[in-house]
Amino acid sequence: MFFETQIKVRYQETDQMGIAHHSVYPVWYEEARTNFIKSCLNISYSDIEKKGILFPLSKLNCKYIKPAQYEDILTIHTFLKNVTPVKLEFEYKIFKDNELINTGYTEHPFVSKDFKLINLKKQNLELYNIINSAYKN
Repeated sequence: MFFETQIKVRYQETDQMGIAHHSVYPVWYEEARTNFIKSCLNISYSDIEKKGILFPLSKLNCKYIKPAQYEDILTIHTFLKNVTPVKLEFEYKIFKDNELINTGYTEHPFVSKDFKLINLKKQNLELYNIINSAYKN
């Protein structure tokens, strides 16, 4: 299962050459990831946080294939790559005019509000099952 998010490259996201700066791709991943969570898990990230569960970014990989430019409309496909009781892994594919221009990967451990690693399956089985169900579909 993947979720699709569209992004329009804004002027402030580009460099002097009019190309999207490398630093904005993780921001786009975050936007796509939160949209995935809201749409595919049917819960907002802020509602998950209210349950005392966080999943901060611990690993990021980003591969630039072709540039994005000012006013390009980009489509981001977001996938749950892997789910375990202690972490989530997301994969991203960014397309411009149906051509793949970027791929990425992020890893997110489940932690409590005091940033201690938790086992989500033991801490909140209902949420774990929702996430795991989206992963298996």
